[in-house]
Amino acid sequence: MRTYLCSEAGFIEKPEWTPNCWVNVECPNEDDFKFLTQDLNVPEEFFEDIADADERPRTEAEGKWRLTILRIPMQSNQKGVPFITVPIGIITKDDVTISVCYHHTEMISNFIEHIRRKNIIINNKLDLILRIIYSSAYWFLIYLKQINNEVAIAEEKLEKSIRNEDLLRLMKLQKTLVYFSTSIRGNEVMIGRLKNIFQDTSFLNIGLLEDVIIELKQAHSTVNIYNDTLTSTMDAFASIISNNVNAIMKRMASLSITLMIPTLIASFYGMNVDLQIGTFPHAFAIIILLSIFLSTITFIWFRKIKWF
Repeated sequence: MRTYLCSEAGFIEKPEWTPNCWVNVECPNEDDFKFLTQDLNVPEEFFEDIADADERPRTEAEGKWRLTILRIPMQSNQKGVPFITVPIGIITKDDVTISVCYHHTEMISNFIEHIRRKNIIINNKLDLILRIIYSSAYWFLIYLKQINNEVAIAEEKLEKSIRNEDLLRLMKLQKTLVYFSTSIRGNEVMIGRLKNIFQDTSFLNIGLLEDVIIELKQAHSTVNIYNDTLTSTMDAFASIISNNVNAIMKRMASLSITLMIPTLIASFYGMNVDLQIGTFPHAFAIIILLSIFLSTITFIWFRKIKWF
């Protein structure tokens, strides 16, 4: 699906492409590929790079065409992690600006609505790229707040009862934070490259560039804080689980030793040999009382040393 957006005090959607118009393509189909490759003559190799789910942020030029790949966050429909990052490619050439993403994300639609609501004018292709990066940092922070809330809920459940499901949930959230950290860092590096490429041109807006850098640093710092906190939480619960296992094993060992005493006495007096107490009329009761007495002494001693 593609839309044609012209920057006229906010994005105005047009029925067809015109020069200096932003072509936004999400989940491209055959008709979109035909339009981009045949009508606009976009190199087909660019789409293969954008389609790679693991593609890192980078920029490259082929003739007059330039491909800039960024990573943006989105909610995941998979069971593995709640949030992922996906590549978005921004293809530019003179009066042509195209963005291609193989996923439908909240970020792009929200970005377009924000530009319209604020009546912001996108002056050139670099402005568009920087504002998309700025929007991605904003959405990273939104999803990070959601992750922090989910971590808090999982911690409350773990405090009541340690279950594998809650621990696995924390592990998946930590995996998401790793994805976020890598993607944000890649976008930061990409800003530095774009700054060097457009440094001597009229495209570079220093004020906007500084705002984007600050927002990305805030997102990166927040990711690191949450990641460190979650790592400490996971380590703490791992220690708690280990201590619980040790306590259970200690109780089981104490119980085994306590029950071993009457078993040992019964084994001695169950042997088929003559014993002095064997002819005593109350021998059985004495043996039972002796077993109970020794087991009780052992139990009291274990309680004293806090093994029970």
